[in-house]
Amino acid sequence: MEDKKEMKREEKQEAKKADEIIDLKKQIENQKVQIDETEDRLKRVAAEFDNYKKRSAKEKDALYNSLIADIVSGFLPIIDNLEKAVEAETKDEEYKKGIELVLKQFKDVLASKGVKEIETVGKTFDPELHEAVSSIVDENLGEKEIAQEYRKGYKIGNRVIRHSMVIVAN
Repeated sequence: MEDKKEMKREEKQEAKKADEIIDLKKQIENQKVQIDETEDRLKRVAAEFDNYKKRSAKEKDALYNSLIADIVSGFLPIIDNLEKAVEAETKDEEYKKGIELVLKQFKDVLASKGVKEIETVGKTFDPELHEAVSSIVDENLGEKEIAQEYRKGYKIGNRVIRHSMVIVAN
């Protein structure tokens, strides 16, 4: 009898252990699901943060270029006048060298800030970069080829600060 009681007790303990094992397996499975969900959320947050950093850097660059473009646009008439002064005839060569030096300094500062002159003469007319003020017929030049530059244009990156005023052939 005692053996039977002992066996029943052992069976109950084994059944209890089996139930505990099943419960532990369920807990492990639930924790795995929670870990997977947390890992997925973490990956999404990391991707969102990476996108935020990229977007923020682009906005910062765009703002910087916009500010530089606004400042530079105020100086462009001064540069135009310095270029005209360099082209003007003068008897005082030292004066002319001084004007050339000031013009070079202006252009060096613009170049250091990423501002570039828009290429014109000999290039194909592009309404994104050039403003046509006149057209001529010239058999030596190609279709929509820029024959002459009336006023220089400038850009920073892909943003045009001022369009080039040009004369277009054919």
